[in-house]
Amino acid sequence: MNEDKIIDKLRNDEDYYGDFGKKYLSNSDISTLLSNPLALGKKLKQSPAFLIGGYFHTAILEPDKLKNFKIVESTSRNTKAYKEISGGEMLLLQSEVDMIELMTDKILSNDVCEGLIRGNCDYETPGIGEIENELWKGKADILNHDEKLIIDLKTTADLNKFRWSASKYNYDSQAYIYQKLFGYEMLFIAIDKTTHQIGMFDCSPEFLQRGADKVKRAVEQYQLFYQQEGFDPSQFFINETL
Repeated sequence: MNEDKIIDKLRNDEDYYGDFGKKYLSNSDISTLLSNPLALGKKLKQSPAFLIGGYFHTAILEPDKLKNFKIVESTSRNTKAYKEISGGEMLLLQSEVDMIELMTDKILSNDVCEGLIRGNCDYETPGIGEIENELWKGKADILNHDEKLIIDLKTTADLNKFRWSASKYNYDSQAYIYQKLFGYEMLFIAIDKTTHQIGMFDCSPEFLQRGADKVKRAVEQYQLFYQQEGFDPSQFFINETL
């Protein structure tokens, strides 16, 4: 299968996140490889923050897919009504949807944001490439071809701490990987879930270098745990000087 056919197949979320897509490493694997390599490939537990972020992205980039989300008219996930409807599945609350709609309106009513998001752009575009001798995949929220930018949308609990969040949640390695895959510079547009204040964050060489260092260490772990013949993970330990 040539690269164009692979990328076309990865446009389908079921293939991107399913068995076909698991042939490639992605930024979502970085945290696992650096902290618990044996958990690579295991399904992550859903969280409200993950759902909110997904709905926010969909509302801006692919509003025709909003019908795929299940929404519960409930004040919390602890109510009897929610538990009966959800059947153990993580669903969005109507209050969360209302909050996301306000954030979406805020982003798109900002002239600079609207111009970047609604310009000469492609959305949810997959890419593949070789980094550190391993195959990687990524899916860009927005490719703005006029500005030559990869734009990634983020929601945050505190915009003033986004710099810290960018390190904790591996946005540095995401920026490094995506710039390698797509050839444009990375720009994060973040919105505070409480104040609805908007922030735009470009990437310094130091930020990208930290991302490159994470990718290199993650690949070392991947190759050790999954490609080194005869490796016994039960004998592995971390040795550091405090």
